[in-house]
Amino acid sequence: MKKHWKILAERDVSPSKWFPVVQHIVELPNGEVVGDYFITTLGNVAMVLPITADGEVVLVKQYKHGAGEELIELPAGFQQENKSIEASALAELEEETGIKTTLDNLIPLGKFAITPTKSTQVTYGFLATGLEFNSTPNPDETEDIEILLRSPSETLGMIRRGEIWVVDSVAVIMKAYLMYPEIFG
Repeated sequence: MKKHWKILAERDVSPSKWFPVVQHIVELPNGEVVGDYFITTLGNVAMVLPITADGEVVLVKQYKHGAGEELIELPAGFQQENKSIEASALAELEEETGIKTTLDNLIPLGKFAITPTKSTQVTYGFLATGLEFNSTPNPDETEDIEILLRSPSETLGMIRRGEIWVVDSVAVIMKAYLMYPEIFG
């Protein structure tokens, strides 16, 4: 079994509050020391695959500055301060889509590491079904969200055609497909 790297020193070198970066000096299992290993400590993400009472998947389309284009994703956001990942999932779902539901309607789908070599961030995926638009969306100031409704099989087709290509959205949808194939027809 491989050993973990030993952190000898750690220094915050974040360029801004928007992108935290830490420099580690680490000792590898073979004894070699690497003095310039940088990772981002972005917070964990709560993501929901919402399915309405009519059986439609709720997707969000919005501009993402890092990619420089509008992307289609599942509703998601960073884990909120002093909230569990589940409570954060519920808050993000309501904030981005205007769908309010309860903790007992969240079905955990697992966790997903997007860039584990350079980031501590983990996305936690949830499935929620039988949903209705029953609240007012309240997106963040940087979010201009368009809601898309698609059947579960159309959603899989969007992944197949490359219309949905954000890694954690693809992973959460595909995990739900593997765990609950009956939803997708």
